[in-house]
Amino acid sequence: MTGLAANAQIAPELIEVAEFGPYQPVGLAVSQDGPKGASARMPGRIFVTFPKGKVYRYGLAEIIDGQRKPYPNAQINQWDSLKPKDRFINVQALFVDQTNMLWVLDPANPADNPPISAGIKLLRINLKTDRVERTYRFEDLPREQTGLNDVQVDTRRQVAYLSDPKRSALVVLDLTSGKSRTLLEKDKSTSAEPGFKLIIEGKEVKDQTGKSFSSNVNGIALTHDFRYLYYRAINQTKLYRIATDLLVNPNLTPAQVAEGVELVGETGISHGMIADKSGNVYLTDSPNKAIRRVTPDGKLETVVRDQRLIWPDSFGIGPDGYLYVTAAQINRTAKNNDGQDKVSYPFRLFKVKL
Repeated sequence: MTGLAANAQIAPELIEVAEFGPYQPVGLAVSQDGPKGASARMPGRIFVTFPKGKVYRYGLAEIIDGQRKPYPNAQINQWDSLKPKDRFINVQALFVDQTNMLWVLDPANPADNPPISAGIKLLRINLKTDRVERTYRFEDLPREQTGLNDVQVDTRRQVAYLSDPKRSALVVLDLTSGKSRTLLEKDKSTSAEPGFKLIIEGKEVKDQTGKSFSSNVNGIALTHDFRYLYYRAINQTKLYRIATDLLVNPNLTPAQVAEGVELVGETGISHGMIADKSGNVYLTDSPNKAIRRVTPDGKLETVVRDQRLIWPDSFGIGPDGYLYVTAAQINRTAKNNDGQDKVSYPFRLFKVKL
């Protein structure tokens, strides 16, 4: 599966769902049941993560009637570096599995020096009770060298797949035993292309010291039949996939796993991904301020293009047939824009009908 044919379509309307003022939305998930206490009765509960920064209130919130409510409670959202195991440190990614459990990935400020490694965790929250049922802490990983970024959960095999851009690797977590394995570390498919410059809105994304933005394997997407995991680095233009049978087989050597990597094709620059029930894989497209998808028959289609999609970051698909997306504007933040804050406030959450 190596050739993708571009196929332009008339795009549907991009609709604003909520605005967040100065609070930057990153991770996103939408449940398959309705929100609690919402007057509008919007299908699906919407959850959004907000990274720790100069302006911070909640790491994880449920969006009800356009407003943020700390989730699963206010206490866990009270940032405290002295209680990293019990509080959110820097919540990144969310995922609602096929049993309607919410998974919350907190990589605990992997960019800090030193990192708050004791805060690294993956939480499973029961959306029926709004309670944390289990916490995984990845104590078998080299946590000070780890920077977990995205998570997908295979409920059939009871494993979680995670991307680790800091180590240029995929991590497979056994949800029963709590043990994890690192795969495809520094493989070509999980690594940023050497010298690749990320150009968005006509300029290179770099910090005030001149250091170029670079990320290895970042977004991942698990197909609904659990057969394939799609993944890619931000600093390259190729999309890859691998059969999950290879990722969960402990008898295969790293070389044998690497042999199973498939090049899907050239898809341009992308960050977040998600797969739908029909087998489409959706990809964010920052340079073109767009959302695209790879269809099961290998076509690359544009879903929507809109000037408000400034670094579209994470997806969620609701039972209402809408694709939800955060606009994180990462390239306009001072950290990634030569020290100058050029964010177009307020930050926003959007949706588009599929």
